[in-house]
Amino acid sequence: MPVKDPEGKHLTVNIVWPGRSVNVRIWEAKVGKVSLFLLDTDFDDNSAEDRSITHYLYGGDHENRLKQELILGIGGIRALTAMGLKPDLYHSNEGHSAFISLERIRKLIEEYHLTFDQAIEAIRSSTLFTTHTPVPAGHDAFEEDLLRKYISHYHARLNISWDELMALGRCPGEADRKFNMSYLATHMSQELNGVSKLHGQVTQGLFNKLWPGYLKEELYIGYVTNGVHHPTWIAPEWQTIYKQLTGTVNFDQTDRSLWEKLYTLDDKTVYDIKTGLKKQLFVNIRKRLQSDMIDKHVSPRTLLNISTHLNDKALTIGFARRFATYKRASLLFRDLDRLARIVNDPDRPVQFIYAGKAHPHDGGGQDLIKRVFEISQMPQFAGKVLFLENYDIELAKQLVRGVDIWLNTPTRPLEASGTSGEKAVMNGTIHFSVLDGWWVEGYRAYAGWALPKKKSFNNQDLQDDVDAETIYNMLEYEIVPAYYSKNEVGIPVEWISLIKNTMVKIAPEFTMRRMLDDYIERYYLKLWPRNKFLTVNNFEKAKAIASWKKNMKDEWDNIEVLNYNFERPQENVYHSGHDYHAEIALDIKKIPKDNVGVEFVFTHLNKQGEYEFVDSQEFKLVSSKNGKCLYRANLIPEKAGTFFYGIRIYPRHKDLPHKQDFYLLRWID
Repeated sequence: MPVKDPEGKHLTVNIVWPGRSVNVRIWEAKVGKVSLFLLDTDFDDNSAEDRSITHYLYGGDHENRLKQELILGIGGIRALTAMGLKPDLYHSNEGHSAFISLERIRKLIEEYHLTFDQAIEAIRSSTLFTTHTPVPAGHDAFEEDLLRKYISHYHARLNISWDELMALGRCPGEADRKFNMSYLATHMSQELNGVSKLHGQVTQGLFNKLWPGYLKEELYIGYVTNGVHHPTWIAPEWQTIYKQLTGTVNFDQTDRSLWEKLYTLDDKTVYDIKTGLKKQLFVNIRKRLQSDMIDKHVSPRTLLNISTHLNDKALTIGFARRFATYKRASLLFRDLDRLARIVNDPDRPVQFIYAGKAHPHDGGGQDLIKRVFEISQMPQFAGKVLFLENYDIELAKQLVRGVDIWLNTPTRPLEASGTSGEKAVMNGTIHFSVLDGWWVEGYRAYAGWALPKKKSFNNQDLQDDVDAETIYNMLEYEIVPAYYSKNEVGIPVEWISLIKNTMVKIAPEFTMRRMLDDYIERYYLKLWPRNKFLTVNNFEKAKAIASWKKNMKDEWDNIEVLNYNFERPQENVYHSGHDYHAEIALDIKKIPKDNVGVEFVFTHLNKQGEYEFVDSQEFKLVSSKNGKCLYRANLIPEKAGTFFYGIRIYPRHKDLPHKQDFYLLRWID
């Protein structure tokens, strides 16, 4: 519904662009108790060009993408202001929303007369940036000339130069001079996280270049693994079971003992629920196929042929998601003869259901869909490999509830998290995936199957062959026998135990409730008190930190190394238990002694020839006079081996949240 202004008119905000002002309407949608505010330019106050900006999420060219992100960021903050909403914290998902920081800084400068540096301290301490993208190409970046076209005036409103504004979206020393939205979000956020444990590590590698001199393992970048909303995705049949077991549909998802009550269900009840959901799926698939084929004037014989082959008693494997090339939708088709033998086994048939869409500009993803469709039309795969068109949320619900196995085959480590499999396990659908994204944390023995996390080959084509062969073998020798092995009353006891383990051991760890708890504990409760600390008394501490950082920058290069010595072993081979001594003398001039940290950093070379962080140890300040400081350290290695070391000098302050919050470094080696 439209958000109204005090006069009852549709509330709008505007953004000034070259030669015109673009007007943005605000809408409110209620999602349960939560208000979702939407921004819209498609109305008469705007030109035809500007009306189309908000037509499609992925529509238009690169310039339209920039317009969308300016409306989301700058327009979004203006919308909140117009509605009188004053959030305590801001959580930016992806770099698309990173312009919120510039508008927030502008408001602080104009309303509270802060400097740019003071305003940054305030807004950073209330901002979390979550990235969902594991590859550099997935992060939006814009040419400087394009930005100059739309925000050429903006730097003046921030009281900084154009080059200083551009630096916020760049990495020093990087050849690519585009303005990277994820870099802007990083520079403007106190905290940064990935969306699974593995993705957090991948993100450390992606963003490491922003802090040269720190190894990626040292970075403050953490993770919160994505979760899904249990009440939305759980089948009504399972909701009834949970109510019987716990006394309420809205049971406490953090209480693992409540989930464990699923073990008390008799096997027949579980089997009946799963077979019932599967029959519902097949009824809906046949209706969908009939409707689609009538629309396309497909012959009744073709429809009858596919419908006849569909078998709700056969082992059914689902693969439904966005068709990006890294998800390897065609991996199963590496050996068509072997796949044909598997699906056409007269006693133990298997069928695969594919569904999904590709990005409008992803030709590779669209080609994958064509390939799946081609396979589905081959006589040996008719009704055994099926592609369902017009994938939507309703079909997704039917699939995650009704299939027996949810298959996921991404190229490691390109799955940031993934959530479709999380929806499946909540419904007793067993997961089979590469150990990537959320499944690295989710996989449990006897509760699903996994392809190894580590690659066997650097050559991706060879790796695809190995992975396909592994899937065929696991299907033939492990999965299919378990599904078709039934007791004297027709219940697949081993299969039911897999279902119960899936729902008890895995599902509770990937709910939205767990995810929100993690965000609160790891980030929101860290950001909120620090932001209040910096902004009380007219931003007193924010001003103090900004002033301290400026002084440190001015004095940093004046630090002088007087001498140092370190008991270095021959050929860098360290012996465990041996006490190695080190000493360093610095003249830190005007810098307070408490504001200079000195540390050992130990690394080793990994198989890829990269230095990998092993450990660090602080030097202790043992004497100080007139700026001349003596530091000492003793190192007793816990492990023997070949290591490399460096001595690093860095600024420190009790009110900094982490080392990368203020990037100044000196290395001595």
